[in-house]
Parts: sequence; C-alpha cells; structure tokens
Amino acid sequence: MLASIDVDPQKTFSPLCPNELPVTEGDQIAEALNNQAKLAAFRILTKDAHPANAVWVVDSHSDMLKPLDYDNADLTWVSHAVPGTEGFETIPGLPEITEYDHVIWKGIEPDMHPYGACFHDFAGKLSTGLIEWLKVKGVSRVLVGGLATDYCVKTTALQLCQAGGFDVWVNLSACRGIAPDTTAQACQEMRDAGIHVIDSISEFPA
Repeated sequence: MLASIDVDPQKTFSPLCPNELPVTEGDQIAEALNNQAKLAAFRILTKDAHPANAVWVVDSHSDMLKPLDYDNADLTWVSHAVPGTEGFETIPGLPEITEYDHVIWKGIEPDMHPYGACFHDFAGKLSTGLIEWLKVKGVSRVLVGGLATDYCVKTTALQLCQAGGFDVWVNLSACRGIAPDTTAQACQEMRDAGIHVIDSISEFPA
C-alpha cells in the first residue's frame, strides 16, 4: 500500500509570503504533488502551525538561524505559518484540507519547532501519530514531496525510514529547497540512509 505525503506545502514557504520564509518556486509544486498522489491509496498533509509568540521568533531575517538553548527549538526564525494568516494556508492548486485522508499539524507549542512530521519533539519520544496511522492502514511505501527539501522534507523522510517498515521515496520534482548546498547535502544524507531520491515521478516504480 502506498501513501503520498505533502510536507508543509504552505504559502509561508513560498514567494506568496515574501516576509516569512519564501522558498524559490515554493508555490509551483502543487501539480507535482497532485500527480504523485494519483498513484497512492492515501494522501497525507502536514502543516506548520506556529504561535506568534513562539520562543524562537525574531523580528528580522538577519537574526535567523542563530542557536537557541531549548530542548525542542534549536534555531531562531522569523514568524511564519501562524494559524489564521495567509502564510498558514496551502499553496494554490492543492485539494481542500477535508479531501486529505490524514492531516498533521506541528509546532503548535511555543517552545517547540519540529521539522519532521512524525514527532513533536527532537528526541523522537512524542509521536504525532503519523507513523502509527500509516502502519494501521497497511502502508509499506511512502512517496514524499513538499517544502523545504533541506529541512522538513528531509527530516520527515529520515524519520519514516528510521521507523522501519517503510520503503521511502522522495520526489524532487514535488519539492523545493532553501539553498543549493544544503539541498544537495540533504539529498545525500537521505540516500545514505537508504531513501530513494528521484528527480521525477517517472522514476517511481508502479
């Protein structure tokens, strides 16, 4: 059984919200996500859902990526993906949220900023329920796309791989990364873990 996972395909990670965390072409992956979902029995959506008063929020992009001394928030970021704002919304071209089979909201606590969709905490002790849901549904293969390749997509794919029981594929045509060097590093890290990293859905075995 195959599941397709749309990782954080939100306006906050696209040029549609330039003051948040815009990823180049982040608003252009809907068609590729929709195409990979056509192959799957289940489609899952994950969304960042961050409070405006999170401990990691800074006012300027120049103050981002500075280390923090919290158990579950490691770096500073500008405010993004706040529920009720445009940035929280999914990019144009995706289904309504009620059309997905399962939805994960993450990062709701003000002192937590998880990247992966499988755990609320960095230690991997507090499950979001995604792994368990997939196993209950009999899913053995997962096809992953979303934003951004070098952060939430990578971490979600690695968490699924480490959980065991899943054959994990990452479809780069349905992803966009923040920077070329960190994206290349993320792809290599995923390959080293045994994840299949493909350029397009045409490389995915039916």
